[in-house]
Amino acid sequence: MMNLLEAMKQRRSVRSFNGEPLSEACRSALTGIIRESSSPFGGDVEIRLKEFDARKGFRPVTYGMIKGACDFFLVGFGDGDAAALSAGFRFEQVVLRAWQLGLGTCWIAATFRESDFGAGESWPAGVKLKVVCPVGTAAGKSIVERIARLAAGSKNRKPFDKLFFYGDFSHPVPGSDRYRESLEMVRLAPSSTNSQPWRALVAGGKVHFYCRPNSRWSVLDCGIGLCHFYETERFHGRSGRFLTEADAPQPPDGWKYLSTYIP
Repeated sequence: MMNLLEAMKQRRSVRSFNGEPLSEACRSALTGIIRESSSPFGGDVEIRLKEFDARKGFRPVTYGMIKGACDFFLVGFGDGDAAALSAGFRFEQVVLRAWQLGLGTCWIAATFRESDFGAGESWPAGVKLKVVCPVGTAAGKSIVERIARLAAGSKNRKPFDKLFFYGDFSHPVPGSDRYRESLEMVRLAPSSTNSQPWRALVAGGKVHFYCRPNSRWSVLDCGIGLCHFYETERFHGRSGRFLTEADAPQPPDGWKYLSTYIP
């Protein structure tokens, strides 16, 4: 099985599936992965795995994006930045481990019919279904999938030095810096329309994380990026933690402070 860093580098969104439901072994493994997922940011988050019986003709609507999927993750979370960060952070753990199991996924926010996915589901107070994600064995890439990837700009990433800074917000992170690889894994993380809203400043041995919002999903996207950072640190045996610093460096206008990583 590939390791987690390989999964971060290789994982892509899958929109065409082979039409077969998950095996009981896969379903059991994914349920365990959901149970083990965690986040340091708080907020109310709930992740579920649900099968839709296509044999009975029921196919939940994702507005033409997804084909052949029988199983979906449902991600519900509360309002506020903490819940959005945690949802991105926790669910990306699930997505990466699904890829390690040989299963494809595709984050979907907004472009689905909630009444289809939410039928028969009861969510805790304050929690609402906001993200769905098909999971299963990938089929060959369809024309629709190629068009969707092109429209999202999935292969285009902002340059490293436009996202991450050292000492202040005008200097690049040196190639020899211990955080360089972990930040590169942030750069490779998925985000809505490939917007890459995360920003970071390495200063005093810490990493301060910020969001440059461009949509209602930007903080959720930042949670995905911070998951990549944290998992890379853990992969190398580093046991740092996230906390909120009252005196974190003031970012440029339009950026929002999120959290600080301390080794």
